[in-house]
Amino acid sequence: MMPIELTTEYGKVYITNEVISTLAGSAALDCYGLVGMATRKQLKDGIAELLGRDNLSRGVEVRRENGRLEIDLYIIVSYGTKISVVAGNVQTKVKYILNEVVGLHVDDVNIFVQGVRVAK
Repeated sequence: MMPIELTTEYGKVYITNEVISTLAGSAALDCYGLVGMATRKQLKDGIAELLGRDNLSRGVEVRRENGRLEIDLYIIVSYGTKISVVAGNVQTKVKYILNEVVGLHVDDVNIFVQGVRVAK
């Protein structure tokens, strides 16, 4: 897929989906109650694979259709936290980082909770 093109006073900036995925995953990890990002793939023996910091983007899917930018995040939350609050915080943080820091207009941030784990 073609990179997103932003035009600035100095010229053009091209941002790939991989960069958007990495930024979204990093922003999500800053949120309280998140153990980490999970794979989008099928659960292995009913347990989601926890991703390391070096491959966060595997837990994020970026979709661009009809001029809309949608981001899906696959997360694992910490046991004992309120899932809806953690998911809401992740949505807010990811949207803020991509809108304010990068300058992208994100239409939707969808959260898929793949598991609950005791945080280490």
